[in-house]
Amino acid sequence: MTGRPAPSLSVPEPPLPPADPIQAPGTREEEWLAWPGLTGLTAVDPLDALPTGAARSPRVLIMAAHPDDEVLGFGGTTALLAAAGVRLRLVSVTAGEASHPRSRAPSARDLAAVRPRELHQALGRLGADVQSVSLGVPDGAVARHERDLTGRLAGLLRDCDLCVAPFSRDLHPDHEAAGRAALRAGAAAGVPVWEYPVWAWHWAVPGDVRLPWHRAARIALPPDARARKQEALECFRSQTQPLGDRPEDAPILPPAELAHFRRDFEVVWR
Repeated sequence: MTGRPAPSLSVPEPPLPPADPIQAPGTREEEWLAWPGLTGLTAVDPLDALPTGAARSPRVLIMAAHPDDEVLGFGGTTALLAAAGVRLRLVSVTAGEASHPRSRAPSARDLAAVRPRELHQALGRLGADVQSVSLGVPDGAVARHERDLTGRLAGLLRDCDLCVAPFSRDLHPDHEAAGRAALRAGAAAGVPVWEYPVWAWHWAVPGDVRLPWHRAARIALPPDARARKQEALECFRSQTQPLGDRPEDAPILPPAELAHFRRDFEVVWR
């Protein structure tokens, strides 16, 4: 019979971080706004990145993994581009049908139709007359279709001057796969790619070394563009309001998350 093991003198290891940082408590917007590094980012005018004096007006392709991503991360700038007469092509990779995978609320079964309809309404609030392209990739499975997505994007970029896409290190698998595909397609087509973060504002912290601050730029939103974006965000009721009374029906974008996207500027990685 063996005796009782001697007590360990080692210091207990800290608890492991949550498996999914997006499900963990996030960084409050007040913390971001208090960080001088955010407001001190290099300012950029998106129109300066587009050709002038050409035979045709410039075209920008804006890509989203799910309907609402493009408005959250780039909606104010979209309003600016639209007002300046820039032609816009909007590519929706998925319909966002799996935003509430465990919900049994009747409205959860209609998300594949509801979310594109919300996006259409939001684009109207932005004053953006876009050429919409829906690729129909299953929500949650973008990585499995990444190679095909890259090829399709390369074709859609042939007549474009700029591509705007989800951040390829946003820690949401669909966002990351869409971002990687955009970067590869942009390289193949010779089109620069700007990435916009969405979930990074939740899981990262001010000065976070995991974010490429050396590539970050700040796009100021004048009052009209900011107001248009706020009106557009209100259109995504399936994401900002509960689908029902159960915990699994909770909004994906409660007020604390939306606060990151009510700023008078947007951030892109160039």
